[in-house]
Amino acid sequence: MNLPSLSDIQSAHERIKPYIHQTPVLTSQQLNKLFSCELFFKCENFQKVGAFKFRGATNAVLSLSDHYKKKGVVTHSSGNHAAALSLAASMNNVKAYIVMPESAPTVKKNAVAGYGAEITFCKPTLQAREETTKIIMERTGAVLIHPYDNFNVICGQGTAALELLKEASDLEMIVAPIGGGGLMSGTSTTTKGINDKIIVIGAEPLNANDAFISFTTGILTPSVNPLTIADGLLTSLSELTFSIIRKNVDQIFTAKEESIIECMRLIWERMKIIVEPSSATTLAIIKENPDFFKGRRIGIIVSGGNVDFRKLPF
Repeated sequence: MNLPSLSDIQSAHERIKPYIHQTPVLTSQQLNKLFSCELFFKCENFQKVGAFKFRGATNAVLSLSDHYKKKGVVTHSSGNHAAALSLAASMNNVKAYIVMPESAPTVKKNAVAGYGAEITFCKPTLQAREETTKIIMERTGAVLIHPYDNFNVICGQGTAALELLKEASDLEMIVAPIGGGGLMSGTSTTTKGINDKIIVIGAEPLNANDAFISFTTGILTPSVNPLTIADGLLTSLSELTFSIIRKNVDQIFTAKEESIIECMRLIWERMKIIVEPSSATTLAIIKENPDFFKGRRIGIIVSGGNVDFRKLPF
């Protein structure tokens, strides 16, 4: 299995730099005091489409051969990856086909349509998503860009940590959320490539703790119908992301639902920025494990800020 290296991620950064936002790194004296550590938030909630996913999607589109650029790209996603791939494709005059479950939030359907993708709706099961995607690939010749089980996507996601480590030196730890593992694969590869003494920590909801179980047992164990407010972290690891995480991640902590909600509210109130629940899991694990994180300089990847304002948890 070909695993990404630091130089792959540096090349990806050069490739996507003209298209992405270099997002800010923010700090909060109040939160530092509250958690007894120094926190540096890499704010991918300010990225295009409101999430880190735009980095990976852009790198995947730009890495295609001209043959495939003419044929177009396809993916199945109900969320940020669908929007990210649609925008990345339209910015590069590539046709995007998106398979979305009928149950996807209206706000997400509208966003994807607004970026000019051709949407096909299907039943909200993984089988229906995969079968519909296959039909489109056979009909159009479009290439599948998987949300995280894709080398070029992972390299793109790793560029957020690259920017963070340039801006905030002497970090002792980096924390990122884990869903399918694309962000954590890229983040951990970048971090260990630059300085293998930096401790890399994964954050996961206790209610969707498949990565924690897989990491602890050494056996890839997908989750079955997890229920968590952190809707961006429902997917399970792939063989590729699991291999990278086993190699580069030092520890995975889980957070309870109430901690995630409380930390999401804290970030909104204290930092005046909008983060989605998935992003707040990073702060929630620090809250639940104060002794482990106390006194450390910690980089946090804030994964995104796409929230339905009509359904806030607080």
